Amino acid sequence: MDFDLTEEQLQITRLAREFAESEIAPHALEWDEAQEFPVDVMKKLAELGFLGVLVPQEYGGAGLGYIEYVSIVEEISRVDGAIGLSVAAHNSLCSNHILTFGTEAQKRKYLPGLASGQWLGAWGLTEPEAGSDASGTQTTAVRESDGYLLNGSKTFTTHGTYGDVFVLMAVTDRSKENRGISAFIIEKGTPGLRAGKKENKLGCRASDTSEVILENCHIPAENLLGQEGEGFINCLEILDGGRISIAALAVGMAQGALEASLKYAKQRRQFGQPISEFQAIQWKLADMATEIEAARLLTHRAAALKNQKKRSTKESSMAKLYAGEMSVRVANEAIQIHGGYGYVKEYPVEKFYRDAKICTIGEGTSEIQRLVIARQLLRL
Repeated sequence: MDFDLTEEQLQITRLAREFAESEIAPHALEWDEAQEFPVDVMKKLAELGFLGVLVPQEYGGAGLGYIEYVSIVEEISRVDGAIGLSVAAHNSLCSNHILTFGTEAQKRKYLPGLASGQWLGAWGLTEPEAGSDASGTQTTAVRESDGYLLNGSKTFTTHGTYGDVFVLMAVTDRSKENRGISAFIIEKGTPGLRAGKKENKLGCRASDTSEVILENCHIPAENLLGQEGEGFINCLEILDGGRISIAALAVGMAQGALEASLKYAKQRRQFGQPISEFQAIQWKLADMATEIEAARLLTHRAAALKNQKKRSTKESSMAKLYAGEMSVRVANEAIQIHGGYGYVKEYPVEKFYRDAKICTIGEGTSEIQRLVIARQLLRL
């Protein structure tokens, strides 16, 4: 078992870290305060190949694997979880759904634009009445002679306002419940497709999240993604990869919080010495570092299974569950180490504390992850 990254993987990791520190870190608080989605930074990320990480070179992507992917997401999230979240949603949800289940024509039409950053990807399953329970999906797709007519709405859609290519789920046969849900590709500018309310969020505020509204939105039949009625089943496979990226997001934010805490503990003096000299602080730092490393190993294990094209449902959920909850704990301890200064925006741990919580909710809550893991263990 080899835990070392290859030289190429290390180079990619360093590139991601250097970019994050030079292009993202100086503006992270500003974007967070203004809830500004940095379009220009996303284009720069695309130039590095970071918006087409998993897309094969024949479709214009970087053709890299999941180990490289989680390293990129972690390094970006170490500086700003909001940008890490956008990179993850674009790559592992929208682009990967088309790559995994699209026709050859769909791949050649959409993947080059997504990988190059010409188009930004969005993916929508969640609705006001359909979160963990997808059977509550109300958005419908009615078959017409030359395509489908879609009506309904999606909520909590990353890039719902700025997206150029949307992968959205809709009911094609209500009688079949989850097996009556299909996936569709919809392009920005299609009549009847529009952004709804932009969400005013607790954290990751620079990552665009909004409703997507479909009102008599007609799309051609060739925009059906995968087989009719298999959209939700396909979503479960896509979420296996998506949960790995959320685990990487969590690890990155926790690492950023730890590094900020180490720096502060060495500088902050109380009772005539740096607070890093106190055992209470040392034990907090030791526990934080240990939990981060455990989460990183779980994440890389799941990523390695994906690289081998093996099923990773249990391992992806384990990584996402542990890393997400770990990130919240670490961010909480980082605030405690900083004391009153951790409660103000002058120090970065306040933002890590807010941003980390999404990792226990997005792409399946912690409760759903426990359910998935238990079912895999019991083979239910």
